[in-house]
Amino acid sequence: MPELPEVESLAAFLRAHASGHVIARAEAASFAVLKTFDPPLSALTGLTIGDVTRHGKFLDLSCGDLHLVMHLARAGWLRWRDDIPDKPVKPGKSPLAFRLVLDDGSGFDLTEAGTQKRLAVYLVRDPMLVPGVAPLGPEPLADDFTVESLAAILKERRMQIKGVLRDQHIIAGIGNAYSDEVLHAAKMSPFKLASSFTPEETAALHEAIVTTLRDAIERSAGLAAADLKGEKKTGLRVHAKAGQPCPVCGDTIREVSFADSSLQYCPTCQTGGKPLADRRMSRLLKLFIQNGPVPSIPALTWISGSAEARRERSAVRAAWGR
Repeated sequence: MPELPEVESLAAFLRAHASGHVIARAEAASFAVLKTFDPPLSALTGLTIGDVTRHGKFLDLSCGDLHLVMHLARAGWLRWRDDIPDKPVKPGKSPLAFRLVLDDGSGFDLTEAGTQKRLAVYLVRDPMLVPGVAPLGPEPLADDFTVESLAAILKERRMQIKGVLRDQHIIAGIGNAYSDEVLHAAKMSPFKLASSFTPEETAALHEAIVTTLRDAIERSAGLAAADLKGEKKTGLRVHAKAGQPCPVCGDTIREVSFADSSLQYCPTCQTGGKPLADRRMSRLLKLFIQNGPVPSIPALTWISGSAEARRERSAVRAAWGR
């Protein structure tokens, strides 16, 4: 999913390429992508794009008295095109969801891969009318996001810090990838309770948030929209790097899986060398023990070497007489 650094970089790209241009037409290629009906998309025709800003993970194009607000969701992306065909878009099975054409024939497409269509476009008179924008938490790169304000956020919040960082109502713009990166930079367990942070740990976390996000934005500066995804992947240290060596200490990066996501971390850097229990894998092993089929023991060797994992392997061997 595009997160704060990528969305900020897309906003900068659009300010350089779209601001000052008149909109020739706006078209929805998917019935589900447009979340508003008043004003209609046709109201954009003839308006000049002004500033392009960001609210968390939302892009906001100011167009006269209107705002075109877009959320790329998990699998969406903005693809700039210097020459867009004159042929109108048609709803169908294509990844194309939305198209904006400018007065010089350039413009951009919003595309979304996969079957879960969550990309959203809103045309509103005030961005605060967008349901996902109004309740956003503070911007982590804003001047008023201080160590003290972060301490107030964490205080008495009995949530794991990974969940706090990902919750857009608490802090805007950070998602699954950069929460992993922030916690690795801060040398903190993703399971640490927010309410347990000391003043020193809060200051370290604040520094990691600001530095990680700013560094990612700086790496993307000046890149074309088409190159931002690749930059994100190469710039990540632990996220989506399970099984690879940690770039700081060389330990193997581990993973914990959930129903619809996963997190990655370095045991040496973040958890005192102790691998975190993967509850999903624990449940899977219990099902194997109870119901079969019998997996090969070598297939289990990738599981973390924690005491809990060793007990699980022993139980598997005992259950199947191995």
